[in-house]
Amino acid sequence: MAIAVDWLARRAMLSPRKVALIDTLQDRRITYAEWNDRASRTARFLAGLGISKGDRVAVLATNSVDYLDIWFACNKLGAVLQNLNWRLAVPELRRLIEDAAPRVLVYSNEFQDAVRTLEADAAAASIERYVALSEPAGNGHLRFAERDACPAEAPAMPTLSQSDPWVICYTGGTTGLPKGVILTHGNITWNAVNTVMSWGVTGEDTAILNAPLFHTGGLNVFTAPLVQAGGTSVVCQGFDPDQVFDWVASGEVSLYFGVPTMFQALQAHPRWSEVDFSPLKVVISGGAPCPRPVFERFWARGVDFKTGYGMTEAGPNTFWLPPEEVRDKPGAVGYPLFHVDVKIIGEDGNDIAEPGRAGELLVRGPHRTPGYWNNPEATAEAIDDDGWLHTGDLAERDADGAYTIVGRAKDMFISGGENVYPAEVESVIYAHEAVAEAALFGVPDEKWGEVGCAVVALRPGGELDEAGLKAFLRERLAPYKCPKQVVFVDELPKTGAAKIDKKALQQRYGG
Repeated sequence: MAIAVDWLARRAMLSPRKVALIDTLQDRRITYAEWNDRASRTARFLAGLGISKGDRVAVLATNSVDYLDIWFACNKLGAVLQNLNWRLAVPELRRLIEDAAPRVLVYSNEFQDAVRTLEADAAAASIERYVALSEPAGNGHLRFAERDACPAEAPAMPTLSQSDPWVICYTGGTTGLPKGVILTHGNITWNAVNTVMSWGVTGEDTAILNAPLFHTGGLNVFTAPLVQAGGTSVVCQGFDPDQVFDWVASGEVSLYFGVPTMFQALQAHPRWSEVDFSPLKVVISGGAPCPRPVFERFWARGVDFKTGYGMTEAGPNTFWLPPEEVRDKPGAVGYPLFHVDVKIIGEDGNDIAEPGRAGELLVRGPHRTPGYWNNPEATAEAIDDDGWLHTGDLAERDADGAYTIVGRAKDMFISGGENVYPAEVESVIYAHEAVAEAALFGVPDEKWGEVGCAVVALRPGGELDEAGLKAFLRERLAPYKCPKQVVFVDELPKTGAAKIDKKALQQRYGG
């Protein structure tokens, strides 16, 4: 049995005085020895609340060193982090909590109102203790600062295998309930190994961490690989263009990951022309298709900007394009990482060998999830008997073996780096009493990449306008899921099979 290890304890032995984290919220630098002590105290604190191997610990918070302490405390205890997306509406959070049944919920100040609502909900009955990172939202809630009184020695680590879960990271759901992707100790370890080996990450590297920790990108693009390599993460509460420019200008940063909207914001900023990104070793976009002009603006300034590809279910780091090939293969994601297998299949399920022909991308390797939490049906649909993850994304391979993502086979679209699943939004639209039919699809948007367009037919006598529907949805969905455009029609077109013809709608209203 492959044994999972205590990451911070191992790294603290190997490089105790190396700076692990630069905390921009508290203006301090934390060594690996200090970080290990913090995570060990956190593990003691959680164990005192009854948390042990297999128990879920939910976190509803913005980025902070405390958040990272909890993640690695879960590693020490064999507990499972449920990193909740704070952009979700309370009804959506309710469903996720009901699904994973965490015993402890840790939250930051910004989400006190949501926590008060959840606490009164029967769906959150599994939560035994609420812990506030700063000010408690209710009587009986604990302060996270109480962990500082705990000894800096973690409880005895249980025997953990590489197949034991470490994180449940939710991705959008096509049936109304997002799917909880299980990330095991092995998945996170092998993604880190792949990244260190194939991307050339070393202990001398420093990355800006301002992608949200509720996404696998925040956890696993650079943060976990840097622990493996002994490097440094600059912990930011969120994305702030001025903060990015300051750190790039400081000369301390060598790695930066962001979604396209972040890079677009940087390029639209007055400081864009002043700050030189070219000394950075890696500047990489992910999470959504990146517009070609973003590449070209970086290239014009000598930066080997590139796009990556990954999924919560696999990695997320799956490919690498060497810097010397970036301009020759614009938009390509590159070659599979060292311990990753990929292939392309056609609609008939057979492998596509010839270059330039698009088909569905399949991914396999030790970084691939074993499946979805409490969802064997979705697991069986996504992962075949040979271990291939069917991504639902369309890709093609060139004569050199480099891959390019050319589209998505499913209806899902990406808005500002967030996956939007039309079936989930449509189910909420249908909940309005005036709605008879509805369809949602993505349309191009200069700022967000894509936004939702809803086409709606009302029931006879139903009264609803665009503002009313948007207000209805904002109460029930995260803002990025709410359509930016609403079109009312008498009846939606149908296919021969009596299904709503989304292709016809996209051709007419898709811009």
